[in-house]
Order: sequence, then structure tokens, then C-alpha cells
Amino acid sequence: MNELTPEQRRALFRVVRGEPDDAEVAALTTVLVAASRAPTADESAGRPLSSWVNRQAMLRQPLHPGPGAWRTSTWPR
Repeated sequence: MNELTPEQRRALFRVVRGEPDDAEVAALTTVLVAASRAPTADESAGRPLSSWVNRQAMLRQPLHPGPGAWRTSTWPR
């Protein structure tokens, strides 16, 4: 088997088949970095999201018409 160079041993991944261009390697690197930084189900299930970082809270909530609806429109649901 071929002996690996020091640069190849340090690499996080290497292409073993095909000849990807720079854009394809950059896209693969981006996906791998994003996947490695994404929280796992165990990590995200243990603690609730802060209201400051919860993007769902910024979405518009459905309207609930009726008496006093204007007063309760800002209450958490």
C-alpha cells in the first residue's frame, strides 16, 4: 500500500476516487464542519432554548379573534 505523506495524515478527509474541483471540495468541507458542530438529539433535548435564541418565537403567531383578543395578543401561548 502507498505510504501517506505528513500532509495526507493531517487531513481530515481525502478524496479516494474522482477529481473534484475546488468548489466541490469547499462544499464538502462546509457540510462536514456544519454536521460536526450541530447539536445532537441528546444535547438539545436536555435544556430548553432561551427566548433570545429561539427563532420560532420570532415567527408570527396565528390570530385569535374575539373579545379581549387585542389584550391577550402578546401573551405567550
